[in-house]
Amino acid sequence: MDLQLIGKRALVSGASRGLGYATALGLAQEGCQVVINSRNPDNIAQAAKTIAQQTDAVIHPIPGNVVEPAFPEQLVKNAAERMGGIDLLVTNTGGPPAGKFTDFDDAAWQQAVELSFLSHVRLIRAALPFLRKSSSASVLTITSYSVKQPIANLVLSNSVRAATVGLTKSLALELGADGIRFNSILPAWTETERVYELMTHRARVNDTNVEEEIARQCKDSPLGRMAQPVEFANAAVFLLSPAASYITGVMLSVDGGMYKGTL
Repeated sequence: MDLQLIGKRALVSGASRGLGYATALGLAQEGCQVVINSRNPDNIAQAAKTIAQQTDAVIHPIPGNVVEPAFPEQLVKNAAERMGGIDLLVTNTGGPPAGKFTDFDDAAWQQAVELSFLSHVRLIRAALPFLRKSSSASVLTITSYSVKQPIANLVLSNSVRAATVGLTKSLALELGADGIRFNSILPAWTETERVYELMTHRARVNDTNVEEEIARQCKDSPLGRMAQPVEFANAAVFLLSPAASYITGVMLSVDGGMYKGTL
């Protein structure tokens, strides 16, 4: 299938590793010009170098923290200047810390809102003027299957990511007339650095080891394993592409069957 992505201009936040990196790599492989962002200048520069070497695509690294209120607008403007506009936007951040409800004070909740909700709001708001000029505008928010099926010891993520899903669906309805599509992917356990950190936390709480916790989690999937980042990226690249031109307002679980509900 031709995804019709050659020459499209994409901005991907949280892209130095994990799901964001895999998505940026997938877009570059399909012929996109890509701006990638993360907090660490060295990490994002290395990610850009690696993607460019593997794909021959034009990759622009822009370091900075999307949690800082003023930075998303700066990032979007810089990205649009470098690429001559923006067609595709992927809003992705790391997740809040693991823990139970009684572990967190107001400051922790506010930080979770900044990280896992307001960063999406600010990036999308800043990108709208450029997306409105695109003939193939598409936005993908990366959330979690926990918005459908809460995960133990992740109360911050379970709660706040649900707001991003509500935002995504609302914008699909509100801005469809402007020709902008909005979708979200709800990944389950995927073999990324973030998941390894969560498994390390579980092992400490349960007095086990990381390997035991990973094996235990894999049993929750009918496929008997976690996802690979490329499996997430394949779905993300399709949803972003013009080949998915009549798909908007979708909250797609990429979870290997871990979500047990029917809706």
